[in-house]
Amino acid sequence: MKISLDPSTQSNYYDVAIQHLLLDAEIDFDKELLFGAVEYKIQAARISQPLSHIILDTSYLDVKDVSLDGTPVPFRIDERHDFLGCALHIIPPEPIPAVNVATLRINYSTTKECTAIQFLEPKQTIGGNAPYMFSQCQAIHARSMLPCQDTPSVKVPCTFHIRSKLPVIASGIPCGTRDFRNDSLVYMFKQPLGIPSYLISILSGDLASSSVGPRSTVYTEPDNIVACKFEFEHDMEKFMKAAESLTTPYAWTRYDFVVLPPSFPYGGMENPNATFATPTLIAGDRSNVSVIAHELAHSWSGNLVTNESWQCFWLNEGMTVFLERKIIGRVQGEQHRQFDAIIGWGELKEAVELFGKDHEFTKLIVDLNGKDPDDAFSTIPYEKGFNFLYEIERVVGGPTAFEPFLSFYFRKFANSTVNETKFKNAVYEFFKPLGLSDALDSIDWDAWYYAPGMPPVTPKFDTTLADNCYKLADVWVSSAKSSQDPNRFKKDDIEGWSAGQLSLFLDVLFEADAFPHNYIAAMDSAYSFSSSRNAEISFRYFKLVLKSEYRPLYDLVVEQVGKVGRMKFVRPTYRLLNQADRELAVKTFRKYSGFYHKICAGLVKKDLGISEN
Repeated sequence: MKISLDPSTQSNYYDVAIQHLLLDAEIDFDKELLFGAVEYKIQAARISQPLSHIILDTSYLDVKDVSLDGTPVPFRIDERHDFLGCALHIIPPEPIPAVNVATLRINYSTTKECTAIQFLEPKQTIGGNAPYMFSQCQAIHARSMLPCQDTPSVKVPCTFHIRSKLPVIASGIPCGTRDFRNDSLVYMFKQPLGIPSYLISILSGDLASSSVGPRSTVYTEPDNIVACKFEFEHDMEKFMKAAESLTTPYAWTRYDFVVLPPSFPYGGMENPNATFATPTLIAGDRSNVSVIAHELAHSWSGNLVTNESWQCFWLNEGMTVFLERKIIGRVQGEQHRQFDAIIGWGELKEAVELFGKDHEFTKLIVDLNGKDPDDAFSTIPYEKGFNFLYEIERVVGGPTAFEPFLSFYFRKFANSTVNETKFKNAVYEFFKPLGLSDALDSIDWDAWYYAPGMPPVTPKFDTTLADNCYKLADVWVSSAKSSQDPNRFKKDDIEGWSAGQLSLFLDVLFEADAFPHNYIAAMDSAYSFSSSRNAEISFRYFKLVLKSEYRPLYDLVVEQVGKVGRMKFVRPTYRLLNQADRELAVKTFRKYSGFYHKICAGLVKKDLGISEN
């Protein structure tokens, strides 16, 4: 038996090849369960070896029965192995010949402990009219929604038949509905391209839709649809055309997405044909649309070409950030790409400082043996990965020289997986015939891949759009140090600034020493940061409030962190609140823990050092 290359799965995916997945399930909003069957078409992975043992990942599932080609077969579920869950063992009565395709069907139900699915009461939604449910399977939570080979190494075409009393969205092209009974319908979806388990998604709720481009529809609750249409319709097709000009033709037919209720834990999740997005993107001024550019870029990096395991997560996220910024550069101008990179560099420094510069999780290639991939999640694979690609681009001669590699890369690895060795070999394969081997040899590949801390090379970005941010921040810092009157600052200071420039200004201030309380108050009086509709701005200001221990605004901070489930904002806020007032931090988390998705709640517990009980 071959040793698994992915330490985050207990499945024997190297022995069992899955040809197709059918999820035939029903959503029970009253019991907050998903129940039904998953059916796999399977065969031996190697032609020389019959299939005699099948192991799948499960976590907190209630497996009812198992059959092979319609015949019941015994199964065994191991004891729970911490975050890896419980291995499900299935032994065929007779080994399945290598040339045969068998049908494996498992009847099961999720349980209350399911970490992938969140059920919401009507009051937790935007409109408050109906219950809601959605899944979030990345990184290894699909196993709590269905028995599966829960590894990005395996990509399988899927069909979804989901019965619900409310409209359903899933990771595929909608194929209509059928079988109306008991006030419910079966919603059908087909995904012809192979996808890994973490991209399996289901969502059901009170949904409206609107076209935001010839290939794109946005779904959200009816009360939110007008705002969502305004936010995205201006740029969606521009982004798609820019992405295709950089890579390959769009492979997934349609790019549709859903703006979820506030508890969604990420900025976005790139589920094929059904990107999930946070409502914090809706700022009323289209200032956060780069997140959609990021999720769209995942259609190539992550979805079409997938990291082989979570140990090389940067190949999903670093490449996606690189593509996202290329798209922004094509649509908005190169200075905007450079500016976004500057903000990202600051976020990378903050993440490295949080872990510690020698921490395993600050490497591009991390060792996840015995470690939960959720614990490793941070901005590091995003921004360190981006900067690695930015350095390769510089070394080979700049964007004009590097960009043709992108289409080569996505064609070469389309519908498959990639690791750091395959990536490096592909870089040399493309650039060596162009006489650039020596240039690539000048890169310290091992330092980039395996050294902890900040990248071995500090990039030089165009600071044109950032210079005013730095200048105003310097004035604030020097004024505070010399105890000048903070009321000298006025709204005109930031007239015409973009949300990104305001964000960078606040990031620079956060890197400085804590500010006197009269400065924190004057800043809000002049610039109205605390009431900004843009969460990128308000939460950055709240970080400054907490660092400076400005208590008059603690109630507002607590109120806002209880309304937003996006971990980018929630986790830093709780960490800083914990330092400023641990009792208030714990009390606030206890109050709102039921609002957060279980992935978010679990990580905040770890951040606060709260025991599982």
